[in-house]
Amino acid sequence: MLRQPGENLPWLPNPIQHCQHPHDGPPLADQTVKNYFSPNRFYCVETICAPCGTVIGWGKFARSESPTNIVAFLNSIYSSGVSRPAYICIDKACIVLRHIQATGQLQDWFNTSCLLVDSYHYTTHKATDELCCTWCNPVIPAVDKFGNDCFQRTFNTQACEQLNSWLGGFELILKCMTPANFDWFLHSMLFYHSSFVLKKQGIKQRRAENREIDDESEHDGGVEFGEE
Repeated sequence: MLRQPGENLPWLPNPIQHCQHPHDGPPLADQTVKNYFSPNRFYCVETICAPCGTVIGWGKFARSESPTNIVAFLNSIYSSGVSRPAYICIDKACIVLRHIQATGQLQDWFNTSCLLVDSYHYTTHKATDELCCTWCNPVIPAVDKFGNDCFQRTFNTQACEQLNSWLGGFELILKCMTPANFDWFLHSMLFYHSSFVLKKQGIKQRRAENREIDDESEHDGGVEFGEE
């Protein structure tokens, strides 16, 4: 799952007031620099996050969040097709899928992964976009506990939104840093965040194992009555 920190999302407090480029819009053209009185800035920071909240990788996009940059970023993290996850959730997955098809990589990606749009941005994409509705729908068919066919969300598509909300608290600090300090600080905070998430997952797992042991102990401690 990839997200752009600092997005102007309606559910976040103090939304950014500048114009935000739509996720399903075409890539922005290079803008001419009018003056050099202010330092150049990277366009965004992209993160790849597991559904549990663990950060898998991150990278900086210099000029735009173009499909070319996204595919190159994914290939840098997943160097081989075997390591790719079954589902990859991207805000502009339909545009990325078109780019993959145009560059002749469609079959290679279809053999390993399915590109999905997250549930929030999917509702804002055009209903007439057949490719998006058919191949990037975050809802998949499933079978409920009674054996009936149903539809369900693929996985937690808001994990990166939660990560972005947490990173938003460091935005002002990061903007004042040099590139080297920026990379070190962001990498350290993401490593801390992942370690904290893994620690919580370990605690939950141990509690579940302890409950199973207690249940087995109570069952083994029962007394049976019968005739010999």
